[in-house]
Amino acid sequence: MTGILYGIGLGPGAPDLLTLRAARLIGQAGVVAYPAPEGGESLARGIAAEVIPAGAREIRIEVPMRPAREPAQAAYDKGAAEIGAALAAGEDVALLCEGDPLFYGSFMYLAARLKEHPIEVVPGITSLSAATAAARLPLVARDERLEVMSAGLPEDELAARIAAADAAAILKLGRHLPKLRRVVERLGLTERTTFAQHVSMDRQVLCPLAEAPDGAAYFSLLLITKGRDPWL
Repeated sequence: MTGILYGIGLGPGAPDLLTLRAARLIGQAGVVAYPAPEGGESLARGIAAEVIPAGAREIRIEVPMRPAREPAQAAYDKGAAEIGAALAAGEDVALLCEGDPLFYGSFMYLAARLKEHPIEVVPGITSLSAATAAARLPLVARDERLEVMSAGLPEDELAARIAAADAAAILKLGRHLPKLRRVVERLGLTERTTFAQHVSMDRQVLCPLAEAPDGAAYFSLLLITKGRDPWL
């Protein structure tokens, strides 16, 4: 009998933002898998460290953070093969994912390779929700439209999408921050833009875009509100 793959959302980074269900499933897992940068520490494992059982077998999936897709695809192939072997042996696997597994999560690529096995998804708090909470920022209200996008889009497409929306969230800033600064300035929205990085963690940065550092981490985002709701 095959094991069950649990895609477990860990939330934005603070361990006490783990859901009760996530903590319970990780705590009873015999096999725990998680993504990690090449040669670096896994953020996912760090978030869940306190609830990972001492005797659990761990599967570390090193995912190269490069623009080319091929190295990451190879890493997902290798990780899926290791997880698949455990599932085929009847072991349940807790696959850890920062934020929510199905919101820009690496879990999606592994689940697509393991769809012949039973899969259950445990939602987690997204970085978007955590950032609006930390900033105490009403993002959208009533009939307003929110546009969520990756910072990797072309500059003109970013500008068009932001201009058409009532509010916008741009994730995975990293090396794209200078491009987003240009776009936001061109649209006259610099004063309406909040920069958030490592939300809920000890090294959290939360400030107006004009005060943001020159370099941005991969786990950073922008929140843009246009303040159109007269009630707010």
